[in-house]
Amino acid sequence: MTNATHDQAVSLRKPVADNVMARFSQALVAFAERWFPDAYVFVLIAVIAVAAGAILHGGSPLAVSRAFGDGFWNLIPFTMQMALVAIGGYVVAMSPPVAAVLARLASVPKTGRGAVVFVGMLSIFLSLLNWGLSLIFSGLLVREIARRTDIRLDYRAAGAAGYLGLGCGFTLGITSSAAQLQANAGSIPASLLPITGVIGFSETILTWQNMVTVVMVSVVSAAICYFTTPTAEQAKTAEDLGVALDDDRIEARKPARPGDWLEFSPLLTILIALLAAGWLWQTFQSGNPLITLSGLNTYNFVFLILGIVLHWRPRSLIESFSKAMPSVSGVLLQFPFYAGIAQILTKVPNSSGTTLSDTIAHWFVGASSNSTVFSFLVGIYSALLGFFVPSAGGKWIIEAPYIMKAANDIGAHLGWTVMVYNIAETLPNFINPFWMLPLLGILGLKSKDLIGYTSVQFFIHFPIVMLLAAILMATFTYHPPILP
Repeated sequence: MTNATHDQAVSLRKPVADNVMARFSQALVAFAERWFPDAYVFVLIAVIAVAAGAILHGGSPLAVSRAFGDGFWNLIPFTMQMALVAIGGYVVAMSPPVAAVLARLASVPKTGRGAVVFVGMLSIFLSLLNWGLSLIFSGLLVREIARRTDIRLDYRAAGAAGYLGLGCGFTLGITSSAAQLQANAGSIPASLLPITGVIGFSETILTWQNMVTVVMVSVVSAAICYFTTPTAEQAKTAEDLGVALDDDRIEARKPARPGDWLEFSPLLTILIALLAAGWLWQTFQSGNPLITLSGLNTYNFVFLILGIVLHWRPRSLIESFSKAMPSVSGVLLQFPFYAGIAQILTKVPNSSGTTLSDTIAHWFVGASSNSTVFSFLVGIYSALLGFFVPSAGGKWIIEAPYIMKAANDIGAHLGWTVMVYNIAETLPNFINPFWMLPLLGILGLKSKDLIGYTSVQFFIHFPIVMLLAAILMATFTYHPPILP
């Protein structure tokens, strides 16, 4: 091999974005792979840190212990609801009709770079409807496109694009756990309700300000996808990465014994669908359907019934439901600890009767000259905490008591404060791969394969959305909490 040929071969192995940002992101990847523990460890550290803070703040150790235990199960209904959000999306994405749609969509892009942008935009769009659906559907779509032989797809860049919905999209849509929780009086912890009141979707995700944010995020994401995707010559395909692209569909099987007949017959599905149709008709016959869908129980009912119908046969539904379970293990394990943290923050007073939540809220008020500055501080703080606590719903329970108290004190719009949190808190998902795990399982990759691309998204998005959220806060007018 000549020197020129050797140099050319080496250049083809270099990443397309060999610049300061790319090298910095790779350094973060190497650090995370060596030093970052599982997300469960982070929540345990958070519990200990908050407990220690409450004690140092003047609270009794026994009072801290009691608050932790008393609050531990406060979020059980919400935990179950959020787990079913993910499962519902997974079940729908794995259904045979959706598999047919995947095959059709996979034929749309004409180039590998175009495919990456296409996957990214679809990921963001779907995340506005259901983050579980976005994550699973995008992963399956990447695999479907990777099977094509007429284009050369960089499998890593496409996989990272499939994660955009979880990195910068889903908290702007109807599966935003913070917006969902605040819109449902029954989901809001009793200690938080007087501070926030009930905040409907009309003041959070359905505002024109949020629509502007969605458009901005989508445009920026598409541009980053386009300019960071390797050329066809530099692309690493699934085959290059040693990923076997087996068929992901649930195989149609026949009953092995007479007792299996009902599992493979659509009879029960049809009867259940008819039963559910009556309730759905009564529920959606009046009012804005998006507002109606803001109730988590209604939302999950719709997606579960949709999944049942799309799978058609009970056996297919059962298999997809079982495959969905690993994706919610973190939610089931960690949310009770977040509930305990919230109780410590709001229910352990010092000798003067002030809780740790009150003190942190006073700091935010003292550091904020107006609601715009407050918005900027909340965004930065939420993003920083999100790096260590990668759970939008659980982290909101931790932050809301003092963030929303401060918002009331300074006169910041409560609904947009929720959205500032939403805009900022998901960005660390681009670096912390906790929510990436279901996608990685589908793609057959490791986090290091994607984070080099997703970290670029983080560093470009962060200053843009922080500034945008702060500017838009000035377009709102404060009103006190609305109690049920």
